[in-house]
Amino acid sequence: MSTWAIVLLCILAVLIIAIVVLYFLGKNMQKKQEAQQAQIEAMKQTVSMLIIDKKRMKIKESGLPQAVIDQTPKMLRNSKLPVVKAKVGPQIMTLISEEKIFDSIPVKKEVKAVVSGIYITDVKGIHGKLPPVEPKKKSFFKRAVEKAQEKAGAKPLK
Repeated sequence: MSTWAIVLLCILAVLIIAIVVLYFLGKNMQKKQEAQQAQIEAMKQTVSMLIIDKKRMKIKESGLPQAVIDQTPKMLRNSKLPVVKAKVGPQIMTLISEEKIFDSIPVKKEVKAVVSGIYITDVKGIHGKLPPVEPKKKSFFKRAVEKAQEKAGAKPLK
């Protein structure tokens, strides 16, 4: 066998080993996530709260309890979290919101929220409906692509 064939076989062997390792790690992580989701579902309760403020901020600056900051992995300590400051009963609390509902949380409004510990999983309005979420602005590239598609649809290419 020539040297390039040996090199290709070594690279192929390393790739196969990496794929197998990632497969088993992914399976393990999925089991952990399912267990966490089941725990969140078991602990959830509906609470009426007044939303004071909401921001995306680093976990160190968020005002969460030190025990929560200590439990987070070191790699995630610099990432930004959706943090909500709310008045629950007579107490002002700092809560973490789910990313998918963060934009729909109204500020300075009273809402009914489904909470599991310090984690907000769902929000419903108390008095009427929640205001509609404004869509994010499209980037320059996406607007340019849409304009090009409109023009192409209006004038067929010759």
